[in-house]
Amino acid sequence: MKPLPSPTRALLALAASSVCAVAPAHADEAALAAKIEQMQQQLDALKAELRQLKTQPAAAAPAATAAVPAPAPATTTATPATTAAATASPAASNASGAKTPLPDQMAPTSPYASAAPSTSPLSVFGYGELNYELYPRNRAQNQIDLARAVIGFGYRFDDRTRLVAEFEWEHAVTSADDAGEAAVEQFYVERAFAPTLAGRAGLFLIPSGLLNTSHEPTQYFGVTRNFVETAIIPTTWREAGIGLSGITSYDLSWDVGVTTGFNLSAWDPTSEDGKASPLGSIHQEGQFAKAANLSGYGALNWRGMPGLLLGGSVFAGKAGQSQPNFPSDGAVVTLAEAHARYTTGPFDLSALYAYGHISDTAPYNLTIVGNPTLVPESFWGAYVQGAWYAWRSEDMQIAPFVRYERFNTGASYAELPNGLTPAALRTESVTTLGANFYLTPNIVFKADYQWFRTNNLYDRFQLGMGVNF
Repeated sequence: MKPLPSPTRALLALAASSVCAVAPAHADEAALAAKIEQMQQQLDALKAELRQLKTQPAAAAPAATAAVPAPAPATTTATPATTAAATASPAASNASGAKTPLPDQMAPTSPYASAAPSTSPLSVFGYGELNYELYPRNRAQNQIDLARAVIGFGYRFDDRTRLVAEFEWEHAVTSADDAGEAAVEQFYVERAFAPTLAGRAGLFLIPSGLLNTSHEPTQYFGVTRNFVETAIIPTTWREAGIGLSGITSYDLSWDVGVTTGFNLSAWDPTSEDGKASPLGSIHQEGQFAKAANLSGYGALNWRGMPGLLLGGSVFAGKAGQSQPNFPSDGAVVTLAEAHARYTTGPFDLSALYAYGHISDTAPYNLTIVGNPTLVPESFWGAYVQGAWYAWRSEDMQIAPFVRYERFNTGASYAELPNGLTPAALRTESVTTLGANFYLTPNIVFKADYQWFRTNNLYDRFQLGMGVNF
């Protein structure tokens, strides 16, 4: 015969002791009935407690399971990829404790931000933006555009290994007759070898500047991305290859890698694309990418002082790709940048300078003289930006900002004989004044006005909506 459970034994013992203690002391029937009623209430209470004890383990199990974080992807702990998110977010925390949108709040499932613990190895993330542009001096250009819609998937194989795949559609419609584009923005496997060392292989974003690796619309100020980090540093700039990321004990994070590079033989001298973005017009995006010449990159970021980030990066590699009869096969593309960001109290200040150089361009330019767009030898850009988190209520925030930038996509050209060297392009200056309104950390409405100094036909008022999840 099985022994009774200890709560049952206690129940019976209490009942027996109560009867023994009460019966001699209360002889009359009324007193005895009252005492029995009191005992019944005590028994009912003990029975209820016993039922609760019996059901508690089953009810507690799910709660205990939920309380234990599931194994997270490599970059959801203190890994280099998480640090990259904190580097690039234009709305990071500040020293005063003001509730500014942190990277892990604004893009909780982004590959470059911390994710909430999940019991599922599969995660879904994405972002998108809708923009309205009004040109007061050229109303024919007014337009509304679903600039991009991105959906991504992450799969966690174990607590240190994951796959990230991200797919993008630009300009709402993609077909042979439309200007839209569909692309694989990222597709890589990442492995954490140690808490401060991770590696990745596949198609991934190059850690250049403040924007490229953290380009969701909630992560930057203004309706559109700044010109320096689109015209000089192409966005979203990704290459196929392998990379390593690490964090040192001196608050210094680093990234190095070997990847595909640019293909100068793809330059189109009849198009204006090269003037809009020299490197953006010849980057290969992993599509049948020529790989006779690989490139290398390196990046450093220092966070040794609260609220301060100092960093820079270099990317370099040959761009001729050994294409038959290409006259500038020895051309080397080099892109270097330095950036700084300081968040203090409700203020967010940042600055960046980028410089690009393409060597050995003269032989190719000689073959395309007379076309609208020759290959520049150098190009550069810089900006300073200040934002102020002026108001907040619960999750809502308003952050006015101002940005001033200068850039030149054709600052110089290699010397050609017989006076054929093209003149340098004029440096453009753009001032942007606007505000971000965060309905929640993951939904933002934006408004700004941009003044162009060189060509004021481009002056524009912009409204935008952005979301990420």
